[in-house]
This record gives sequence, C-alpha cells and structure tokens, in this order.
Amino acid sequence: MAVEQNPEDEGAQMSLIGHLTELRNRLGVAVLAFIILFLIAVAPMPGGGFNNSIASHVFIFLQAPLAEILEEKGGGRMIFTALHEGFFTQIKVGFFTALCISFPILSIQIWKFIAPALYRNERNAFLPFLIATPVLFALGAAMVYYVVTPMAWNFFIGFEMAGTEGALAIEIEPRISEYLSLIMRLIFAFGLAFELPVVLLLMVRAGLVSPEGLAEKRKFAIVIAFVAAAILTPPDVVSQLLLALPIIALYEVSIIGARILVPKEANEAAD
Repeated sequence: MAVEQNPEDEGAQMSLIGHLTELRNRLGVAVLAFIILFLIAVAPMPGGGFNNSIASHVFIFLQAPLAEILEEKGGGRMIFTALHEGFFTQIKVGFFTALCISFPILSIQIWKFIAPALYRNERNAFLPFLIATPVLFALGAAMVYYVVTPMAWNFFIGFEMAGTEGALAIEIEPRISEYLSLIMRLIFAFGLAFELPVVLLLMVRAGLVSPEGLAEKRKFAIVIAFVAAAILTPPDVVSQLLLALPIIALYEVSIIGARILVPKEANEAAD
C-alpha cells in the first residue's frame, strides 16, 4: 500500500516569514472585500438618499416581522431619539451586511492558507466542516427570523394597554437602535448555537472527546443549554425554549454523528 506523503516533504519548506506574508495577503483580501461590501451597503443608490441604500433595505427586511404584527393591530412606527441614532443604525446594518456576505470569502482564504499543510485525508475530513459552518449559521438565522421573532414580538406587544378613564394608553414605539441590537443578538446567538455539531465533531475528530463521553455529559449539556438560552435571549420563556431545545437536539445529533465518525476513523487508521 502506498504511503501518503507529508505535504511539507513534497518541496522546500516555506520559511516563517513566507507563511506570515501569505497569511497577511490572504487576510488582506478578506478585509478588502469587507470594506468594499461595506461601502456598497451604506452608499446611497442613484436617485435616492441614505434611505435608499442597501443597508436601509436590509433593515426594512429585519423589521418586517414586527411591521406585520403592528399592521394587524392597526399600524405602528419606529423612532429614534438622538440626532445621530439613525445614521449609526445605518452604519451598523451596513457592517452586519458586509460581515455576512464577506464571511465565505474569509473562510475560503483561511482554507487556502491551511490546506497545503494538510494530508489529503485530512483535507477531505476538514472540508465538510468548513462547508457546514455557514450552512448551520444560516439555518439558525432563518429560525430566528421565521419562527422566534414572530412569537417573541407577539409576546412583548401583548403588554400594550388601551386607554381608559383615569388610565393612559400604553403603546409600543420601539427605537431603531434597540430593535437592531436585539435582532442581531438573536441572530448571532442562534447562529452560533447551531454550530454545536461542528465544534463537537471536530473535538471528536481530534480525540479530545468520545461519543461515550458526550453521552455521559448529556445532563450537564441540557443544563448549560438552558443557562445559555437565558443569557442570550430576551427574558421570556418562549425565546429561551426556542433556543434551548434546538441546542439539546443538536447535541443529540452530534452524539450520533460522533458514533458514526469514530468507526470510520478506526478503519482509516487500520488501513
């Protein structure tokens, strides 16, 4: 059987300065792509002001779940209370948009940097994890947008009160900066939580944990899932359950994946 050769033995080893130079160049490509995308996102479109930029349309998309609920109740509005709040909200949305779009570019540059130093079987093993990372993050973000926020916003809006004799009406008028911070925190919380299988399977692949160890720590994982949900989500039971339950389910999926992965690794080691 042919023995696979170490990539470093196939040619002259690159010096430390060479590695650092290559890393700088690849990170520079990712940073340049981010800056260009950010400028495109916040720049006004032809024939319109800052309210007609890509960032403004992204913000309209993010607040659509709340707008639909308020329209069903007779309409509503969002406000900003500081002169600079509207401007910096647009900047934050542009940053968020550029970061999401440029993340695959950063991942590709990192992969091109580390791939030459890996064996072929290591590249084949690591590549699925690299592909699964943005896919799982997108699934978490989609769950926030289509499932979590409609239920959470209905819960919070339920605290409105109609005015009566001797009592003032209580109506919601969310600030744009607070709404953006909340929705972005939820997206990142769910997106990172959905990366759990990638992290655990990489740890199994590296030999840091075993399927049996993951199964034995199931009780601790459940407790940690609810604690993390309580910290990362708004203080309502619905949002916390909608984050904790998928984390627990993903943990169970990771155990199944680890049990499938370990025999495969054993067969490769035997070969």
